[in-house]
Amino acid sequence: MGAVSQSSPPKLSDATKKVHQHYQELARTKKLYSFLTIGILGAILVAALWFANASNSGKFIDRIPYFFDFVLNFLPDDPLEIFRALFDLPSPYADGSLKYDYEEGRHYLIGDFYLPEYFYEMLVTLNIAFVSTLLGGGIAFVLCFFAASNLVGSKAVRFVVRRIMELLRAFPEIVIAGLLAAILSLGPIAAIAAVSIHTIGALGKLFFEVVENADMKLDEGLRAAGASWVERVRFAIVPQVLPNFTSYALLRAEINVRASTIIGAVGGGGIGEVFRLSLSRDHAAKTYAIILLLFVTIVAVDQLSGWLRRKMVGDQAFQFGA
Repeated sequence: MGAVSQSSPPKLSDATKKVHQHYQELARTKKLYSFLTIGILGAILVAALWFANASNSGKFIDRIPYFFDFVLNFLPDDPLEIFRALFDLPSPYADGSLKYDYEEGRHYLIGDFYLPEYFYEMLVTLNIAFVSTLLGGGIAFVLCFFAASNLVGSKAVRFVVRRIMELLRAFPEIVIAGLLAAILSLGPIAAIAAVSIHTIGALGKLFFEVVENADMKLDEGLRAAGASWVERVRFAIVPQVLPNFTSYALLRAEINVRASTIIGAVGGGGIGEVFRLSLSRDHAAKTYAIILLLFVTIVAVDQLSGWLRRKMVGDQAFQFGA
């Protein structure tokens, strides 16, 4: 058998060589910039952690070995105490103190039928979250069309509406609640106002970005037929954006449940307030009962929002490869 001739690599023209060399230079430059960016971000992160640790009065890094001590030591006398605290059942450890007085918080409805305290407080928190989502979402729904550049030609109108939305979402709900507490006093009303204000700004931005991505062919057809601005929005834009609006509103409802819980811890009422009290008083069974109820509620809200989305957009949108 004769020797197999090996084909030599194709020769590149001078122009192709220059293009290839230029590509290699760009690739090396990109890698260099990537390494420099990662290095700078890493240095900033290390410096930030060092500064935070130095500013922390308890020396965070020194306390890391004791991180789980609180969880290990903060345990109820009996695992069943968690369920007794959750359903306001009498405790065999009752000694006259608030720690084991679970029956005191019952909310009697009819005769001896009662609603456990933490279920009632959870309903207050859910009420704050859902009312805030409806109020904030409704106002955001109206404002978003005036902020969309494909519906409003006036730059002044868009500028004012967008700045209002930015102002409303600039501050966390807990900060807004603190400011409103001086006017409306502590309680669910201040919490609803705070969460609603932040919801307007947050949902308004998401909504008008969805509107700006809408297909404008329907709008052009209605405009040619002599439809008014309101009619064009109603029949050309809203049907397109409503599924995305609903999805964002449901996501915001889940976020508002968590926000309402946090606001409750600073006097906004609901489950957050009783959680703060039980934790500060070292009532382990009550604390774990509230944590368990919060977890179950968040999972239930998530499943409910998923079910509603399926009903609105159809099961085909959730099928793999669809």
